[in-house]
Amino acid sequence: MTHNSRDLRVRRTHKLLREALVALIEEQGFDALTVEAIVQRAMVSRAAFYRHYQDKYDLIEQLFFEAMQMMLHDIDLSWNQASQDHQPDAFVRLFEHFTAYGRLYRALLGEKGSPWFQAKMRACLAEVVGEQTAGFRFAANQKVLREQRAFASGFVPTLVAGLLVDAITWWFEQEQPDPPQQIALSCYNLVLSTLKEANRWE
Repeated sequence: MTHNSRDLRVRRTHKLLREALVALIEEQGFDALTVEAIVQRAMVSRAAFYRHYQDKYDLIEQLFFEAMQMMLHDIDLSWNQASQDHQPDAFVRLFEHFTAYGRLYRALLGEKGSPWFQAKMRACLAEVVGEQTAGFRFAANQKVLREQRAFASGFVPTLVAGLLVDAITWWFEQEQPDPPQQIALSCYNLVLSTLKEANRWE
C-alpha cells in the first residue's frame, strides 16, 4: 500500500468515527456512548479505533483540538477598540465558523453533549480573550486591563468566555433565530460592556 493510500485510509477512518460520534451524541448523549457503539455506527473495527484513539475521551479531545484550531484559523482574531456601533469582523467570522460546523457544535454543546468539551471550549476562549484584550484601556485615567486584579487573575476572561459559550449554545438551541452578523454584534456589545465595567474595578 502506498503512503498516499494509507493517508487516505486513515483520514477516512477518522471521518467515519467522528461522524459516528456526533450522530450518537445527538441520539443518546455523550455519557451513554461506548466505543462499541461508535465503531458499529462507523462500520470500522475496534482494532482500527484503538490504532488511532485510546478511548472515547481521546477521540473527543482530538476532535476538540481540531475544532479549536479551525475556529482560530477561521476567525483570525483581530480584536480592536472600535466604536460599539461598529461590528468587528472577528465576531462575525466567529459565528460564521459556528454556522459552518453547526452540527458538531450543536451536538457537543447541547444537553446531550460533552461537559468536558464545554469546559475546554470555555478555557480556550478565556485564553484568547485574555491575550487579545489585555491592552484595552477605555479611558485616559484608567489602567490597561492586564493591570486590573480581576483581569490578571483570569476572572474577567473566564467570565467573558462563559458568556460567549452560553450565547453560542442558546443560538443553536433556538435554531439560530438571528443571522451570524446580528448575533455577532450582540455578543460584541456584551463583551465590550463587560470589559468596560471590569476596567473600572479597583
